[in-house]
Amino acid sequence: MSRPPLNSPFLLGFDEIERALDRVARSGTDGYPPYNIERIPRSETEPERLRITLAVAGFTRDQLDVSLEENQLVIRGRQVDDRERHFLHRGIAARQFQRAFLLAEGMQVLGADLVNGLLSVDLVRPEPARVIKKIDITARD
Repeated sequence: MSRPPLNSPFLLGFDEIERALDRVARSGTDGYPPYNIERIPRSETEPERLRITLAVAGFTRDQLDVSLEENQLVIRGRQVDDRERHFLHRGIAARQFQRAFLLAEGMQVLGADLVNGLLSVDLVRPEPARVIKKIDITARD
């Protein structure tokens, strides 16, 4: 799927967005681990949030790493192969993974939680302030 370039004369200063779209398009298409992204509506006590949930069955908290690297949320999982075990059948492999999510300017990570093999990371959307600025017109004679 191709996308049109953002080189219209009406789109000024969007070169960072174009680079971000290129980076996302080049990122791996490995489907592991599977994940969900859901919108959690605003409540009386909390703002509207986004929640990323990854299925990380078999990983302990110590084998997972959640970090912010510039404007990317990076989630890594590292398992070590136990060489002392002798398997008659091995259908569950010790795997490593890395998932990166490009975050919009101002997005904040509220926290991460691991429950029953599901790693959830909550993000809050910034409330954009509407800015209207009057530009004075000067007359030149």
